[in-house]
Amino acid sequence: MKMKIYMYPNLVKPNSRKYTEQACAVLISEGAQICMEEEYREIFGELYEIEYLSQTECVEKCDVIVVTGGDGTILRCSSVASKYGKPILGINCGTLGFMASLEFTEIEKLRLLCRGEYTVTDRMMLSVKVKCENGEELSADALNDAVIIKGEDCKITDFEVSKSGSVISSLRADGVIFSTATGATAYSLSAGGPIIEPDMQCIEFSQICAHSLFARTIVFSPSSHISVHCHNRGGGHAILTVDGTQLAKLSDRDIVVIERSQLTTQIIDITGGSFFPTVNRKLMTPLKETM
Repeated sequence: MKMKIYMYPNLVKPNSRKYTEQACAVLISEGAQICMEEEYREIFGELYEIEYLSQTECVEKCDVIVVTGGDGTILRCSSVASKYGKPILGINCGTLGFMASLEFTEIEKLRLLCRGEYTVTDRMMLSVKVKCENGEELSADALNDAVIIKGEDCKITDFEVSKSGSVISSLRADGVIFSTATGATAYSLSAGGPIIEPDMQCIEFSQICAHSLFARTIVFSPSSHISVHCHNRGGGHAILTVDGTQLAKLSDRDIVVIERSQLTTQIIDITGGSFFPTVNRKLMTPLKETM
């Protein structure tokens, strides 16, 4: 049977259109069928006999989702891919691209996808819920992280973090980050968190500009049930974002609950063990040769 592929491009990225067309050409030459969302019909026209459908139809019909963009594009795609259990292959057209299996210079390797020469890893996700003061509950799932920062109307915020009802950290900071192993190379890394192999199962807790000499990252087991209470001064609010998208403005009496999600994101790896080479290539500064 022909492999059915849902192309998910981010045309904001430089040259993404060109790389999307190249990817389609390679995949179709291997006998794959391509579908894209209806909004791209005017851009790609009848190119390569692409089938244009709604997003729901695309994801339901496909075997694999191929993303051309950066990590942010893969994050946006993961929200729908995880619900339908469809694996994602990323082609990096951005800057870092830790989740992408291929760089835009490696598009020819897409032939291996159609030939079944790849591996799939399940990436743990976070379930993020807000129990609001008015009884309402908001929820979302995160592949990377859930971040709570003080709002513009709040000069100081104290964060109380508990695990299974026991307070483990009470601190004053600009914010707190709860990330998966996948998200360890994102915002958490910038806040001083460690690099974690992305297929590990854990919840990482890091602080942003904590007013403490002893602030350290904590790594929790995946079964942890974590709650966060924000004490905002002067009636201000804290802001909760999930994978970079704002979910809620938090008042003093709102509680954020973070635990392992029942969903996972399946990431395709074609090149084999591409994570550490990516870390070395994009984050590590090579030592200068000594005389």
